[in-house]
Amino acid sequence: MTQAHLVLADGTRFTGVAIGKVGETVGEAVFTTGMTGYQEVLTDPSYCGQIVTMTAPQMGNTGVNDEDPEAERPHLAGFVVHELSPLASNWRATESLNEYLVRHGIVGIAGVDTRALTRHIRDHGAQMAAIGTSAPEALLELARKAPPMTGRDLTGEVTSAERHEWTKGNGVWTIEPPKGGQHHVVALDLGAKQNILRCLVDAGCRVTVVPARTTAEEILALKPDGVFLSNGPGDPAAVDYAIDTTRALLGKRPLFGICLGHQILALALGATTYKLKFGHRGLNQPVKDLSTGKIEITTQNHGFAVDPASLPAEAELTHVHLNDGTCMGIASKQHDAFSVQYHPEAAAGPHDSRYLFERFVQAMDRARA
Repeated sequence: MTQAHLVLADGTRFTGVAIGKVGETVGEAVFTTGMTGYQEVLTDPSYCGQIVTMTAPQMGNTGVNDEDPEAERPHLAGFVVHELSPLASNWRATESLNEYLVRHGIVGIAGVDTRALTRHIRDHGAQMAAIGTSAPEALLELARKAPPMTGRDLTGEVTSAERHEWTKGNGVWTIEPPKGGQHHVVALDLGAKQNILRCLVDAGCRVTVVPARTTAEEILALKPDGVFLSNGPGDPAAVDYAIDTTRALLGKRPLFGICLGHQILALALGATTYKLKFGHRGLNQPVKDLSTGKIEITTQNHGFAVDPASLPAEAELTHVHLNDGTCMGIASKQHDAFSVQYHPEAAAGPHDSRYLFERFVQAMDRARA
């Protein structure tokens, strides 16, 4: 039971016990409101560079398994919980949560008043922080010297090293049987969650994953029926190469973007993005589809958003967040492109938005016809 501290850049301090790897780490302190799905959170590449606070009071009681990761390894900077369960009571578990953190070298802290921490981030905004067993004064210095998220391109830390085919569907978790590979989709990997790729396969797509710096010419040479722009971490405005690639693809093939891919599409169309005060992260975020009037409960994980007032005439706002009215989806009929800020694949959350994968397939059907 080694004492550890979490120190925010504004000087706010929380004391608890070290979990995972004993050491020091620096990242942006954020919180997620999901009651479950901590393994998906740990392995979501979009959390790269962030210290993630779980707001549910106990984590780890179902352990960790080999089937639910969203990436080959965790990419987050640190992990904060109120109480870490020492048990792994689930028939699918292969190890405890703490064993998993240790194995992957993730620095964490338990025993923190996560409610107080969440309220502080909500009131004062997400900010850089440090976790460690060093003196709080040393951790404060680390937090204040850390570069902020604004202006950071982190896709290079999470993208695929080389082009590869993705063939796995959701298996026993599939809602409907896979429909075969009628359409070839090239997925630009900016930090793609694996369940997005599984959902594309389940929707009947043959998926080729390409690294983030793949050019439009290289993508078109693969003869895709459609192009998918994945989720990922960091500031979308800093990923200029992906914006250029997307701009060059507009009108050439149907485009579908999720999260960072949504922001990249908006920037390619000429819109702008901005940093939210504390972002949207969790499994219970309400979104309205403006075309149908239906409300979806969605999974979200983002700290930046598209400014709807900056959308060009050829783009329209399609979805809005009911909590704060922020842009949750756009479409450009002229370019046969659409995107959403939230996560319709939602491995640990609701399935309200799975229709978007079918919408992408329908766009490719129309283009082929």
